[in-house]
Amino acid sequence: MSFNRKTKTIILLAIIWVIVTLPLPWIVNNPDIPESAFYTILGIIGIISIPFIMLGIVWHIKPELAT
Repeated sequence: MSFNRKTKTIILLAIIWVIVTLPLPWIVNNPDIPESAFYTILGIIGIISIPFIMLGIVWHIKPELAT
């Protein structure tokens, strides 16, 4: 499977966005949060991240939309 440069950039930006938005220090360092809540928070963050990732992809493909 061969990815071009644009595809690799989009994947990299999406991964960076999801990692940056995770509140892992707050979740991992707190022993009072049950495992089910941990997975719920991760799911919520994933769903909230979708529009921002799509916006980044659209702006990467058509940069004139950002002006």
